[in-house]
Amino acid sequence: MPKASVLIAGCGDVGSRLATQLLANDWQVYGLRRSTDRLPAGVIGVAGDLFSEQCPDQWPKGNIDYLVYSAAATEHDEAGYQAAYVDGLKHTLHWLKQHNQQPKRLIFISSSGVYGQKGGEWVDETSPAQASSYSGRIMLEAEQVALRSGIPASVVRLTGIYGPGREWMLGQVRKGYRVAVDPPLYGNRIHADDAGGLIAFLLQADLQGKSLDDCYIGVDNAPVPLAEVVDWLRERLGITEWAAEASVRRAGSKRCSNARAKALGWEPRYPSYREGYGEMLAN
Repeated sequence: MPKASVLIAGCGDVGSRLATQLLANDWQVYGLRRSTDRLPAGVIGVAGDLFSEQCPDQWPKGNIDYLVYSAAATEHDEAGYQAAYVDGLKHTLHWLKQHNQQPKRLIFISSSGVYGQKGGEWVDETSPAQASSYSGRIMLEAEQVALRSGIPASVVRLTGIYGPGREWMLGQVRKGYRVAVDPPLYGNRIHADDAGGLIAFLLQADLQGKSLDDCYIGVDNAPVPLAEVVDWLRERLGITEWAAEASVRRAGSKRCSNARAKALGWEPRYPSYREGYGEMLAN
């Protein structure tokens, strides 16, 4: 049988981790990004700009079994989000049509920022997604573009991604980061390898003929108060001083559930912040 093929549009950090896992399972992987020299070995580079209407010269000529849209905004304002998530996806869908390519499934990488819940509620894929921020609203708009594309589609709403190269929280704790304890501010995380792993798991499941839902939340097993994570990291880093100017009061507080992905058979390699940050601190 020919290899299953996937085009990862916006093949950055998570896309590259996804690509590496798929290559290990003998997939043919195309990676679209502006600069292809940073793609993992084995990925077929497609140099292109998702913000441009011009189809990349290196666009694959043959069949594309799956499309993963994993763009990132380069400008963190309303126009930047619109360009990256809505316009870029529309461009990619148009390029597929130009080449008469009809993937078996589109996976659109979204964000848990589409949820507006702030009171520590448990949130799953059936919870109302009523974001008040422009980023959340635009992401919801892009999700609808994917779901109405004419290609069977699944949206993956990733939570706070951390891992090697994504060490913002560690940096804040080293500076004396403080977070409100009461009421607790819940945070949701997923290790970057698990973010790529969940997408790879869903692609494999679809390839094997399993029925996929139109939405999954990508999160580890342990949404916990941010104060707990900060205290755990402070202890391991030996931080004893607080910095008043580094205190943070976040508006959002919710607990995201991964029950739907786990019901399909997925398990995160890093079930909580302890395993993920523990490995980072050991290296």
